[in-house]
This record gives sequence, C-alpha cells and structure tokens, in this order.
Amino acid sequence: MATTREIETLAAEIADKIYIDVAKWHLYLGDAHLHTTLAERFYPLLEDGDLSEDNMQKVLQDVSVPIGGGRKQLSLVDLLPMQCQIQLMDLLEEFQKENL
Repeated sequence: MATTREIETLAAEIADKIYIDVAKWHLYLGDAHLHTTLAERFYPLLEDGDLSEDNMQKVLQDVSVPIGGGRKQLSLVDLLPMQCQIQLMDLLEEFQKENL
C-alpha cells in the first residue's frame, strides 16, 4: 500500500516534467495542480505491475481538466502532446524500477 510520501515523490516527478500544451504554451502539471491526482491514480498500477501504455491512456482519458472557468471539460489525454505522453511512460517505468 502506498504511503503519502511515496505518492508525493511520484507527484513531484510528474509536476515539473510533464506539461499541457495550449496554443504552444506549456503549463506544467504541477502548476495546473494535476500532478498529485495523476500520482494517486498511477501508483496502484505501478504497485500491481499493471503499467502499460493502454492503462496509462485510460488514466489520462479519465482525468477531466476544466477550461474556460469550468464551462468546458477536456480529457487530459487530449491536452498532453505525444512527446509528454512518452516522457510520462518513461518516468513511470523508471519510478517503478527504482522505488517498487
């Protein structure tokens, strides 16, 4: 079972490395306050050895990001450039190797 410290460590890794791309502006997930949510959702997959590209995509698809003052919701998978998705998968695999 994950401790708060382990989830915070994973969240910190995600916070300043993965970003949303909007009109060529990069909003890092830490600044968007999405890093902890992702860490909480990914950690059980890492613990159970269930990390896969499909499972990562499902998590990203399930995270809704409010835009326009909450008037619209977009899936996080639609806001992350492909390069960031690849980086995220690499980051998760590395975290799993080093910490679990």
